[in-house]
Amino acid sequence: MDQLPVRVYAGQPELAADAAKMVQEFLLQCIAERGEARAILATGNSQIRFLEQLIKLGGVDWSKVTLFHMDEYLGIKGDHKASFRRYMRERVESLVKPKIFHYIEGDADQPLTECTRYADYLQEREIDLCCMGVGENGHIAFNDPHVAEFDDPWAIKLVTLDLACRQQQVNEGHFPNVNDMPQYAYTLTIPTLCAVGKIVCISPEKRKAQAIHNALKDAVSTNCPASFLRTQQQAVLLLDEDSAALL
Repeated sequence: MDQLPVRVYAGQPELAADAAKMVQEFLLQCIAERGEARAILATGNSQIRFLEQLIKLGGVDWSKVTLFHMDEYLGIKGDHKASFRRYMRERVESLVKPKIFHYIEGDADQPLTECTRYADYLQEREIDLCCMGVGENGHIAFNDPHVAEFDDPWAIKLVTLDLACRQQQVNEGHFPNVNDMPQYAYTLTIPTLCAVGKIVCISPEKRKAQAIHNALKDAVSTNCPASFLRTQQQAVLLLDEDSAALL
């Protein structure tokens, strides 16, 4: 669709396996060419099988890889069960021991200073890879439609989360109800997510079908932030038959 290659797989196992192989080969290429790699990873249920397959595949010298994550709830502690720091520590850092994993400190006392600190790490050198998903409201990271900007001047910012986004987090089991979850979050902006050498967007499951339809078939606009991927030659979108059901 436009500049975006779209791959559709029979199911999540096939999608995860191919995504893992694609990412492994790209990281190996970066390390071979420059001696290191820098990558942004996403959390969420859609990424679990992919991360498991990538780690199982092996072959990457993770001591040469610097990692970032793309969002975190404001005010949440790092050991909270819904914390994205905890997700990354348990599912990635503790298993592969990267050179460093830079975390967004969701419970930092001065949130704007935390944005500046993390932006400095992001902008030290070019980032090679971004692995992401698509939210049920079409968001990428926590760039929900009402806060998404394709020409955002910030690298990372604080945003309010819309009701659809908050409900998704509840439905995925991260919070008991929308009143118990934070209304604000840190997110890397869309220009930051896209200023990389390669984007691998992994979006399976039937609950993503409407967002995928909107991203690929409607106009490119912040009404569906993921539609911006259609302008990115370095991106690839990976779907299963369920998420592609409305195409």
